[in-house]
Amino acid sequence: MQNVLVVGGGKGGKAILEILKETTFRIVAVVDPNDQAEGMKKAREAGIKTGAQWRDWLNDEIDIIFDVTGDDNVFREIREARSKNTVLIPGSIAYLIAQLMEEKGELITTLMNETYKRDLIFNSTDEGMVVIDKTGKVIYFNKSAERMTGVSQQDAVGNDVRKVIPDTKMLRVLQTRVAEINQKGVLNNGLNIIATRIPMINEQDEMIGALSVFKDTTEVVRLAEEVTNLKEIQTMLEAIIFSSDDAISVVDERGRGILINPAYTRITGLTKEQVIDKPATADISEGESMHLKVLNTRKAVRGVKMLLGPLKKEVIVNVAPIIVNDTLKGSVGVVHDVSEIQALTKELDRARQIIRTLEAKYTFADIIGDSEEMSLAVGQAKLGAKTPATILLRGESGTGKELFAHAIHHASDRRYNKFVRVNCAAISESLLESELFGYEDGAFSGAKKGGKKGLFEEANDGSIFLDEIGELSANTQAKLLRVLQEHEIVRVGGTKAIPIHVRIIAATNVNLEKRMAEGTFREDLYYRLNRMPIHIPPLRMRKGDIPELCHRLIQKINQDYGRNVEGVTSGAMKTLFSYEWPGNVRELENILGRAMIFMQFNETHIDVKHLQFLKSTEWETPKVEKERFTAVEGHEDLASILLDFEKTVILQRLKQNKGNKTLTAKQLGISIRSLYYKLEKFSIDSFSMQ
Repeated sequence: MQNVLVVGGGKGGKAILEILKETTFRIVAVVDPNDQAEGMKKAREAGIKTGAQWRDWLNDEIDIIFDVTGDDNVFREIREARSKNTVLIPGSIAYLIAQLMEEKGELITTLMNETYKRDLIFNSTDEGMVVIDKTGKVIYFNKSAERMTGVSQQDAVGNDVRKVIPDTKMLRVLQTRVAEINQKGVLNNGLNIIATRIPMINEQDEMIGALSVFKDTTEVVRLAEEVTNLKEIQTMLEAIIFSSDDAISVVDERGRGILINPAYTRITGLTKEQVIDKPATADISEGESMHLKVLNTRKAVRGVKMLLGPLKKEVIVNVAPIIVNDTLKGSVGVVHDVSEIQALTKELDRARQIIRTLEAKYTFADIIGDSEEMSLAVGQAKLGAKTPATILLRGESGTGKELFAHAIHHASDRRYNKFVRVNCAAISESLLESELFGYEDGAFSGAKKGGKKGLFEEANDGSIFLDEIGELSANTQAKLLRVLQEHEIVRVGGTKAIPIHVRIIAATNVNLEKRMAEGTFREDLYYRLNRMPIHIPPLRMRKGDIPELCHRLIQKINQDYGRNVEGVTSGAMKTLFSYEWPGNVRELENILGRAMIFMQFNETHIDVKHLQFLKSTEWETPKVEKERFTAVEGHEDLASILLDFEKTVILQRLKQNKGNKTLTAKQLGISIRSLYYKLEKFSIDSFSMQ
């Protein structure tokens, strides 16, 4: 058990006490000159010792000190006086922990409330609902299922479904992965039911369980068989129908309405005057009348999706004929409103997405830098986040383009929808099109049966981040242009246009204007993408941000490597300032991580000696390139000069790397596919490298 000393008895100290009470830490004391501070009172109530001077409690047995005074002088004094084995945690981190714990509690409360609402709706429905996991164990069992089966929820949940419902067909659905819609069945107690069994498959195409929804049809069947004169028993029929929470409508043999219950008016918005003695089509917004279909075929229909009433309420309809002595007397329909369940499901999904967002995504608060150049880029990004416009992030490799893309998505009104990332250079050209736009069944050899949704469809209503957009092939560029112009995609092997509503955030570290001049990038696509360009400055143009970047990166690397490095010495900082950082922030993180690996465990600051390897890495234009750049013929146009210079640089780098194309592409900051394209374009072969 570790000993903890809390310095500061204000609100921060009180918050830390609340957090530590639920851990295994032992709080030695809470110290504050103000004996009446909130944290001091809280400590005394909990039987924790208190004091006025922190030095009185500082000894080698203290493992952790929380400084929540907010006084930088106190923090420095404690840091100098503490034992090297004592961990000092500043107040900013303590406040952050307290805030996160509070947000966690709020999210858990929200999730519990939404779960309560879900259970309330599911338990109020007339249909029995049973959910099992992939092993066949019951994980949900609502009140209607309890009533119809005679098995309590307590006895059902956690047991094998075969013990609860011996003749169940749910295990068959787990094996076949095929839904069984509106199947007749009889429970052990003799109750006649109509059941729908659906496999539950996640986004990774993994079977996670099955759902069964079933309804007692005994009473409806009995009424349909025994009715001889609808007018004579209308009072009894109304008493039954009016007590149902599901909407019910009855028509005569001519297809004219003779009865609806209050639930029907509540769900569809139609009154008796609008339905009674009116044709069966009077309540339909979209679709054909199931009453008329049943009257024509004398066969029941079940599970038909329709839109009813002026509000176009989404419902599922079951309709059965009423036949007495082989004479058709009319039909009865039962309407189920599914909009409330759908709304609850969306709210639950939203809560899950919020939790995932807090765990794994980035916001503008994660972008470090107060320099004028960085502030300008962040300001533009925040403006762009509030609009649906396409954004083009431009900057060298390692400047943080993906970080900006995350932040833009989370500051937009799409923050609760999907954020899909695509590295256009990491996916082979033959697969990129099908990955982006999806494909239809049989589109090509090896295609998944039933086809597959593309990444644009996955990102619908959200954002898609297209990194290294300059590496797209001409064919894919044309399809992307269609997405930007028409807001629709066509799957590979398909002909049907699928509308999408997605925000595109593109990024590139190459010169798109040059690519246009070379004819490898479409001019019309460039102007569509370049509607709101944001230039992210390289690190060499904002060296004033290096100290703050080092502080944040060292904290991160400490967590990754289990170290306790506190910072960088002034001498080491001068070394970092003198370097030109061709790899930008990504290279800075690599350099700091490499230095910390080779530090002794008793060393707390990165010094010049830990950065010796940095001196051997000079960032300057190679001599051959300098000479070529100053020897430009006066009659050459700019395009010819640039192309000639590019060929010279590639040849020089290939010779330096002894023909190693992968290393050359990495040094030049381009993909290997782009390098091969340039080699072919400039007719550079192995002989040219000799």
